[in-house]
Amino acid sequence: MVEKPKAKSAEMATELDKVEEQLTAIDQNCKDLTIDRANMAPKQDVEPQTKLSSTEIDKSKEIYLKPRRAIASKEKFNEKYREDYNFQKEYVRFIAENREIIGETIELWTKPFSGMPAEEWAIPTGKPIWAPRYVAERIKACSYHRLVMQQNVVTESNHVGQLYGALAVDTSVQRLDALPVSTRKSVFMGASNF
Repeated sequence: MVEKPKAKSAEMATELDKVEEQLTAIDQNCKDLTIDRANMAPKQDVEPQTKLSSTEIDKSKEIYLKPRRAIASKEKFNEKYREDYNFQKEYVRFIAENREIIGETIELWTKPFSGMPAEEWAIPTGKPIWAPRYVAERIKACSYHRLVMQQNVVTESNHVGQLYGALAVDTSVQRLDALPVSTRKSVFMGASNF
């Protein structure tokens, strides 16, 4: 840490004290940034990359994904979660999108329940595919929080000049996405069938 400079006058010393307090407040603001606060951040609005009509979806080839490889688990499956497991392993139809590297295949690992093997998946993007629900939910959960530093004038002083400080503002960015594809023609289906 750099030593505090020595002020030549009382007025300059009070200005330095104000700046020090403001820098401490900014530092505390960054430290107070918790996961709960980050999860409350607004999501960045992004247009879907894949725009397929319902006829193109109906004519598309049925692609059912299986894991590329699996690594067994020594843990024992807890039977209390059998109903949840049966729901999560159902195949759902969705279109995967890679928002960071457009068009690139998504590679990820899943292990939704203790006692299940860890599975590696290679998911093609931009086309309707069938995969277990836990894969679609794992893709949907791939997001990160972006911290943006905004420049604001902290103080104005004749001796020191203008000092600029920063305020941490966070937004949530969806890195990967899984958009549901409905085969049913119903107005009451809703936005998501996961």
